[in-house]
Amino acid sequence: MSDSPQVIVGVDIGGTTTQVVLCTPGLDVLDRAELPTPASEGGAAMLDAALSALRLLRERTPARLLGVGVGAAGLVDARAGRILVASDSFRGWAGFEVTAAVEQALGVPAFLDNDVNAFLRGEVARGAAVGEENVLGMTLGTGVGGALWLKGALHEGPHGAAGEIGHVPGFGELPCTCGGRGHLETLASGRSLSARYGERTGVDRTALAIAGAAHRGDPDALAVYEAAGRGVARALLITAGLLDVTTCVLGGGVSRSWDLLGPAVRETLALEPPVGGHRIRVLPARLGGDAVAIGAAAQARKELLIHTGGPQQTLT
Repeated sequence: MSDSPQVIVGVDIGGTTTQVVLCTPGLDVLDRAELPTPASEGGAAMLDAALSALRLLRERTPARLLGVGVGAAGLVDARAGRILVASDSFRGWAGFEVTAAVEQALGVPAFLDNDVNAFLRGEVARGAAVGEENVLGMTLGTGVGGALWLKGALHEGPHGAAGEIGHVPGFGELPCTCGGRGHLETLASGRSLSARYGERTGVDRTALAIAGAAHRGDPDALAVYEAAGRGVARALLITAGLLDVTTCVLGGGVSRSWDLLGPAVRETLALEPPVGGHRIRVLPARLGGDAVAIGAAAQARKELLIHTGGPQQTLT
């Protein structure tokens, strides 16, 4: 296979779906696969599903595998390559040794990162934030995640938790899924939109269905999206005030209803502009469902160039 093209694999293991991409060393996507995540079956089953998808991709696109990057939901120890904390959506995920299992299965270096960090890496490498030096990445999905890109590099903080804007208090008193209270996630996640709408109406609806109702003029649906938008704006103002970071790349399923969130964000920012005087920019994510996987591949490429002896000679 010496004449085959080189590829780096990016894997996005989420609570609902797993995405696998084959990338060139320049991070162009050659092929991709998406499959349901068997989150209730444990870490080994989740990884086996991703590896099965990778085998199919390699059959379709023969290539020399250089390394694998994995972006995973939960709090991770990137250096040790394992999951530290996972939500109750997962079984047998906390403590799972991801990179050791991948390396044993494939015989190539593997690297792990949190999925929101990987999302931001992807958008900086090939998406909406290319060329940006300082960016807040925010994902509004089942939960609310955050990551920071400062001075041209991912800023993880001394404990790996920098940028977690979804779990900063000051957004009310509602209980959060993490055990805290008043976090942004209680207003702006898909799960919270459903909960807030249910509290107002007694009706159980998904965030997507609530967005549809809001587009039809449902006042309760409009109200929960307005509250979410105000919360997002306050999170942007906190970031601008503390770090002087005034650019945000926004992704996740809830962010696709920007026409519902945006007016409240803009109104809040107009009423309370950043003290530094610089306008806040919100960039919609550009890579869609590929963002985390491409970002994981970008991390693998970086680590291969720094730490390995063989592939770095030919990695271009």
